[in-house]
Amino acid sequence: MPYVTVGHENSAPIELYYEDHGDPSAPPVVLIHGFPLSGASWEKQLPPLLAAGHRVITYDRRGFGKSSQPAVGYDYDTFTADLDALLTALDLQDVALVGFSMGTGEVTHYIGTRGTSRVRKAALLGAIPPFLLQTDDNPEGVPGDVFTGIEDAIKADRPSYLTAFLADFNNVDDLGPARITDEALRGQWQVAYGASGVATLACVQTWLTDFRADIEKFDVPTLLVHGTADRILPLDATAGRLPAIFERIGTPLTHVFVENAPHNLGWTHADELNEALVSFLAD
Repeated sequence: MPYVTVGHENSAPIELYYEDHGDPSAPPVVLIHGFPLSGASWEKQLPPLLAAGHRVITYDRRGFGKSSQPAVGYDYDTFTADLDALLTALDLQDVALVGFSMGTGEVTHYIGTRGTSRVRKAALLGAIPPFLLQTDDNPEGVPGDVFTGIEDAIKADRPSYLTAFLADFNNVDDLGPARITDEALRGQWQVAYGASGVATLACVQTWLTDFRADIEKFDVPTLLVHGTADRILPLDATAGRLPAIFERIGTPLTHVFVENAPHNLGWTHADELNEALVSFLAD
């Protein structure tokens, strides 16, 4: 299995598992997964992207999937350094960076701190930027006690927390079983439970990262796709605020708000997402 080493913790290397598919000379697309899943969560996007002629790279964030599970490095500076190490190791140029949920943080902070010399396009799916936490200068955000409650639930009983989280992740009460079956939900839970308990807890604080300065640095065409029924990252607190920012900074933004779609729209509304993504990357 392919790995890239991104650091060390005591005596052990920290390695990211990745997969690299398609024609190596084709335009590369790097897919960055969401919490609490892994690169395998892109299974409904991989076939149409390959069929459209792209080289597609997925990887597992540290602490998740088949990557190392260190007790350190759960912040967006480190996540972005990990992404940069992967791009450098594979010598990827003219990359389309596609992030879902937490993965939109890597895309945004990468562009904000490292620029776009390697990047031709960006896609934010189920976006966490610009700034999720409610503060005096960010009244549209989510109150901080919500995240304290999440941390308490993870500490008390991580398996039960994951069950409740994934129900809202997929809007199971509204969309099951037509768009999300019990078997698919069980598979997501198994991947989520296989993640590091340390990482699962530590990632909650990363959701409070302020990406407003990073968003100002976007200078490549960008796609934004978000579900109108997202219970994890509510539209009004996240993606709904981005079109005005992109208009002000003068960067092209294609935005698609998928009616009645939940946070995990890459599974429940894969056809709608894939159509938007393949079309955007083909332009």
